[in-house]
Formats: sequence, structure tokens, C-alpha cells
Amino acid sequence: EVCPVSNVRMGVYDRLSDVPLRALRDAGVAVALGADDPLLFGQRLLAQYEAARDVLGFTDAELADLARCSVRASRAPDDLRAGLLAGIDAWLADPG
Repeated sequence: EVCPVSNVRMGVYDRLSDVPLRALRDAGVAVALGADDPLLFGQRLLAQYEAARDVLGFTDAELADLARCSVRASRAPDDLRAGLLAGIDAWLADPG
């Protein structure tokens, strides 16, 4: 799990562009985005996905893969995971 916005706010990295999310993905690491503590860091999960897209240059397909990694790593029941994965695929397939 990587939390780009909170990594910067905690001083782990100076800028969002320094967060090695792409390097981890390119190395084959199954990475999920997280939000740490939204009340403390002021950003929810959506902001992490926006940072991945707007600052780190992730495509919709790559964002969907990050979301799939999160679902697959969860301990949610199989039927719920299957529904969530289908929802991610539907979001990716919808051009509008």
C-alpha cells in the first residue's frame, strides 16, 4: 500500500512526483493505494488516485489495476470481491 499524499505531508518525499509508485509497479510489485488517516492528512482515497493520474501520469487502465490490487488483497468475502472487481472493469469499459 502506498499513500502518496500522506507520504509528502509526512516528509517521506518532498513532492508527489518523487513518490516511487510507478517504479514499484514497473518492478512488478502489486501495489494498492491507501489514504492513511484522512482526518490527519486531509485527503481521502480519491485524492490518492487523482495524484496517481495527475502527477504521476497513471492511465485509467493503470488506476483500475491499482484498485484491483486493493480488492484482491482484501479479506472481503469472495462474492463481494467478485462484485467489486466487476465494478472496476465496468468503470474502465465505460468511456463516459
